[in-house]
Amino acid sequence: MKGLIQRVSSASVSVDGARISQIEQGLLLFLGIEKIDSLESVNRLCQRVVSYRVFSDEAGRMNLSVADAGGSLLVVPQFTLAADTRSGNRPGFSAAAAPEEARSLYLQFINQAQAMLGEARVAAGQFGTDMQVALVNDGPVTFMLETSK
Repeated sequence: MKGLIQRVSSASVSVDGARISQIEQGLLLFLGIEKIDSLESVNRLCQRVVSYRVFSDEAGRMNLSVADAGGSLLVVPQFTLAADTRSGNRPGFSAAAAPEEARSLYLQFINQAQAMLGEARVAAGQFGTDMQVALVNDGPVTFMLETSK
């Protein structure tokens, strides 16, 4: 399981021109789910995302997590993160989870994040849909977190 997190001042997801979710200060998470992922992967990555220290403390150091900083989390399913890009000019998707399995793990990830941060602090994209994601990257601060391999 791969998670690309970006510290944001704001972020939103729109589908067919209608905004379906948005957050202010917090993390935007692009979530890639692979065949080898499981509920254990969900729990490990969710714990890491929620506790990853990327927000500044009083001294200006990245010592606070999204939970500590009182921020929100926007989770966007990102099929292309599961791509194999090691060679060639076209990505391969053989490692990506099947849509049904990926949807299930994605929904479990959202439920886990809501349990950890509170339902009001977790927003989500729409699985299997063409989405437009808007964000203001704060920093910029971007990290790739992985639980597999």
